[in-house]
Amino acid sequence: MLRRLFFLCVTLLTFFKILAGGEPNDKIDTSLINRFLVRSANEYIILLKERTVFSHQLPLNSKVKKAEFVYNSLLKKAENTQKNLIDFLNNSKIPYQSFVIINAIKVTTDFQLMMSIAKRDDVGQIIDNGPIKMLDYLIDEDQTSQRSIKPEWGLRMIKADSVWLMGFRGNGVIVGGQDTGYDWDVKPLIKKYKGYKDSSTVNHNFNWHDAVHKNSPQFPDSLKNPCGYDLKEPCDDNNHGTHTMGTMVGDDENNKIGVAPDAKWIACRNMDRGWGQPSTYLECFEWFLAPTDLDGKNANPGKAPHVINNSWYCSSDEGCNASNFKIMEEAVKNLKASGVVVVVSAGNSGPGCGTVNGPPAFFEQSFSVGATDINDLIAGFSSRGPVVIDSSMRLKPNVSAPGAGVRSVIGNGSYVSFSGTSMAGPHVAGVVALMISANPALAGKVDLIENIIESSAVAKISDQVCAGIQSNKIPNAVYGYGRVDALAAVKKAQMLVSGTTDNIDQSILNVMPNPSSEYINISLGSDLSGIQEINIFDATGKKIMQYKYETLIYQVELQISEWKPGIYFCHARSGMINYSAKFIKF
Repeated sequence: MLRRLFFLCVTLLTFFKILAGGEPNDKIDTSLINRFLVRSANEYIILLKERTVFSHQLPLNSKVKKAEFVYNSLLKKAENTQKNLIDFLNNSKIPYQSFVIINAIKVTTDFQLMMSIAKRDDVGQIIDNGPIKMLDYLIDEDQTSQRSIKPEWGLRMIKADSVWLMGFRGNGVIVGGQDTGYDWDVKPLIKKYKGYKDSSTVNHNFNWHDAVHKNSPQFPDSLKNPCGYDLKEPCDDNNHGTHTMGTMVGDDENNKIGVAPDAKWIACRNMDRGWGQPSTYLECFEWFLAPTDLDGKNANPGKAPHVINNSWYCSSDEGCNASNFKIMEEAVKNLKASGVVVVVSAGNSGPGCGTVNGPPAFFEQSFSVGATDINDLIAGFSSRGPVVIDSSMRLKPNVSAPGAGVRSVIGNGSYVSFSGTSMAGPHVAGVVALMISANPALAGKVDLIENIIESSAVAKISDQVCAGIQSNKIPNAVYGYGRVDALAAVKKAQMLVSGTTDNIDQSILNVMPNPSSEYINISLGSDLSGIQEINIFDATGKKIMQYKYETLIYQVELQISEWKPGIYFCHARSGMINYSAKFIKF
């Protein structure tokens, strides 16, 4: 008892010194300091000072080449910068987990050792590994037993069934999900699982990863997870993950529930009964960057999925702050740069404005999705923009999709209707799969895929005004660019990327100001060759202007005051490489 009292006194004294500026307080989460007031040892993430963060898409054609370049760059940075800290931890007999995707290390130590680590020059931040909750959802009890051979209403609303008639059902595309887990062997999912060959041949290597290694801090040690930990095959302790995967790819002879029924899926469990931690989400992000075998070895970026769905968030009420915003945002940036579309549910905190306020939904690099209902109107619970939590005032969500009363499969093979933006995001992930199956040249071209989905969405407006932003214009803070249209997106994907445009990369073409009403300036990064040709397309894909230059041009100004308001695409050629960017005329 005296020992604990002494420890508490020392911790309190150090805490007040930190507040007074006597220690490296700028490196340590306040929430973590508070945890040490009640526990002598705590788990946290050490973020290294030197990190590689890819803010733009890479000028590489192949998705595999992008993935390999990003992964190898991050791996090299981690190997070069973590060595001294790992030696220190080994000498101190402290177990650790290393992360490549953001260059960080997870440990559990006492307070004094944490302070020693914080003082190191190679350490950037000390981040609390606190709880993160999945998005809440509603169960529509009166719709649990309905069965129809017709595609579900959401699939018909976005015209996924019309895309199937064109012969595109997600063939050749890999979708991923990180969630509460997945019951892989329920009828609508088993044959879609990438590890399934037949009833006697199933291989979970590179197709499944469990980032839940122990009891969540939200649960007492005596309350063990019903699935267990460090699972070697998928399991779902909540039904949430299984339901979302059903909306992406699920299909059997009596239930047409999946947007892309011929796509294959891989998955990572990041939550223990609905609760995760920054470390579990980072571990899943890293696994999607370069999937491993079941022993966590032989990481292979060539096996990364084309798109992943994320139906989780972390609010400020649950301890999220600028510190853990950063680590998740950097992970999303790097995963997107590797060629993976990161689809994120916008949140269920509507109908108020500024309610897209949890990571990763409010990140610029996340493709955030609001929820609509069967009447094609925004759901009351769907979070609205703009993003105020980081003062960026950026518009979110990007688009909206069916999310109220969505029927899909759950763990025991039953069918239940859930409501939430968790149900909307999988619709969009499925649309990405349909687009890539219709035109494989889109694989890895994340910005272009997102631009097509936005520009082909069904325009939706409302009378809600958020932070002075009128919602009777497109995009707006309620629907984003509108409700997704799979048929229009697939047609546009076929039209925009063909022939000589197969090598489009949209990473370093700047169009400013954007949006604009009078003029735009078009330029490439200073380390690239000048512009030789510019083509402008309207939202339908029609070429409206073409400019060719005999000499290299490093900045082009175009007057657009006479153009019709709307979304436009600019393609610029430099040598053999084409670059693309979207801009808005208002």
